[in-house]
Amino acid sequence: MDDQPGLRERKKEATRRQLSAAALDLIEAHGFDDASCAAIAAAANVSKKTLFNYFALKADLVLELPRKPHVHEPAAVVRAREPGETPHGALRAHLLAGLAARHPSTGLSDDPEVLRLNRVIRDNPPLADRAAQYREESRRLLVGALIEEGTPVLTARLVATQLHGTLEVLIAENTRRTMTGDPPDQIYPDAVAATEEAFTLLTQGLGDLLRRPG
Repeated sequence: MDDQPGLRERKKEATRRQLSAAALDLIEAHGFDDASCAAIAAAANVSKKTLFNYFALKADLVLELPRKPHVHEPAAVVRAREPGETPHGALRAHLLAGLAARHPSTGLSDDPEVLRLNRVIRDNPPLADRAAQYREESRRLLVGALIEEGTPVLTARLVATQLHGTLEVLIAENTRRTMTGDPPDQIYPDAVAATEEAFTLLTQGLGDLLRRPG
C-alpha cells in the first residue's frame, strides 16, 4: 500500500510527458492552430477531458514541462543569496554557473530536443506569446521576493525589471546563436563577457553612459 501514492504520481507524470511529446510532434508538423487538442489527446492515448485535467491551456502542453520550473528561478536565487550579497550579484553568479554547465535555460545548449523546442516556439506565435507570459510571471515573482525583504514597492519593481530584462537579453542572444548553428563552446567566452559587461552596468548604474555628443 505504501507504494501506491508513488505509483500514481509516476503514472501521472508519464501521462503528462506523453501529452507534451504528442503536442510537440503535432504542432511541429501542422502548426499550433491545426494541431487540435482532440488529435493531441488521441496521439497520447487519452481523452480530451484527461488532457485538460493535466494542462489548462493548449500552449502549456508544449511549454509547461520544460519552461515552467524556471519561472520561479530568479526569485529563488535572490531569496537564497548569502548575507551581504546583492540580488544582481546572486543572479550574475547563477547565470555564469549555468553557462559553464551549458544549461538549456541559459540559451547555451545545442541539444537537438532543446533546439527543436526553440524552433517550434519561434515558428508558432501563440507559443511565443505564452512563453512571454511565463517571463512576465517570473519578473512579478522576483518583485515579490524583493518586497518580502522590505524593499519599497517602486524600488522592487525597478530593480526586478532591470535584472529580469538583462537576463532576457543575454539568454535571447545565446539562444539566437545556438539556433544559427554556432557551437556552445564557441559562444561561451562571448556569453561570459556579455554577462560580465551587463552586470557591471547594473552594478555601476548608467551614469553618463550614452550621453549624446554636443
